[in-house]
Amino acid sequence: MEKPSSSDKAALEEEMVLVENSGVLKGADGGETEPRKSTSSRSSRKSFRLDYRYEEEVTKSCQDKHGRWTNPWPTWQFPSYPVLLRFLLWDKDNSNVPSSKEVLDSELPVMEPYFVQNPNLSGLRPGLRVTWLGHATVLVEIDGVNVLTDPIFSQRASPFQFIGPKRYRGPSCTVEQLPRIDAVVISHSHYDHLDAGSVASLNARFGGELRWFVPMGLMDWLAKMGCENVMELDWWEENCVPGHDDVTFVCTPSQHWSKRTAWDDNKSLWSSWTVLGPDHRFFFAGDTGYCPSFLEIGRRFGPFDLAAIPIGAYLPRDVMKGQHVDPDDAVQIHQDLQAKQSVAIHWGTFALAYEHYLEPPIRLKEALERKGLNPESFFTLHHGESRLIAAQEADVFD
Repeated sequence: MEKPSSSDKAALEEEMVLVENSGVLKGADGGETEPRKSTSSRSSRKSFRLDYRYEEEVTKSCQDKHGRWTNPWPTWQFPSYPVLLRFLLWDKDNSNVPSSKEVLDSELPVMEPYFVQNPNLSGLRPGLRVTWLGHATVLVEIDGVNVLTDPIFSQRASPFQFIGPKRYRGPSCTVEQLPRIDAVVISHSHYDHLDAGSVASLNARFGGELRWFVPMGLMDWLAKMGCENVMELDWWEENCVPGHDDVTFVCTPSQHWSKRTAWDDNKSLWSSWTVLGPDHRFFFAGDTGYCPSFLEIGRRFGPFDLAAIPIGAYLPRDVMKGQHVDPDDAVQIHQDLQAKQSVAIHWGTFALAYEHYLEPPIRLKEALERKGLNPESFFTLHHGESRLIAAQEADVFD
């Protein structure tokens, strides 16, 4: 049992989750993956939740009369069917991703992460370091806890690996090459953010030692995948990793939607994630359109030492505006959060919209210039590249 941190709103909960480890799962590389077996037929989820939902100044999550989650802001607008039809049939795709590997290697190199080159450098050192592994997947080492966001190591963002959006830049490492992972945060159920093969591979390697943080409605899916240590949270609820009570994970709002099948539209919630350590603060936006809650998050938890904010998949705007920020919106989120530094995610990996594949970082630089902000305050990384944000004096990072 974890010890609740100090809060007069702490609520103790004990929940039992039945996990059935049956069948053979496919890993991110397409190979067969045997799920880790639990030491018993049931996995006990005993933990605490600290709850900000009852404070009047925060925007609560909400559902419609059919039990489907909704976005509570006027900034949300899903494209109409005629607009979607135009997008799918007539709009020009300007992504122009080269077919030449040599060109791609020159424009968007994939680097071998530092922890693959020298595994001894990854460990339990205080500090804050980020490694971009592609799309919305980042490894964040924060105050001794290793956090992985929206992991996708598969070649396609799809229920099938023979059809659907395919990566034009491969993953910079495999699941087996990762350092120890203490926690995974999932923002929502779309295939480019919740990848079954990657979940299976991570679960096979780390088993019950790995804590999964998911928004409401996704715990059953993770349990069916064999994951034992799953924490399902509503917006403004928080929890921690066993053995690391000083690092708090808060489920925070985002503006998006969810769907994995023809019949589960918005049956699970979407979220951003706030990670609060004793010395550093990290924010993961996930997949989102711009909404007023980023100001709420910044007021409550900012300033952040680092935020991971999407900058890609934004054109045409009348299709994407509600669900995907563009670089101008991303810079506004950076400011709303009071982020000292931000790293760009959700670009340069899959062609999911119609902007040129190299346009997002160019527009990001222009947006920063218009705001009079330091261009280094919101940076991009190569696939597999790391950046040290902060370290203790005795730490050594390459």
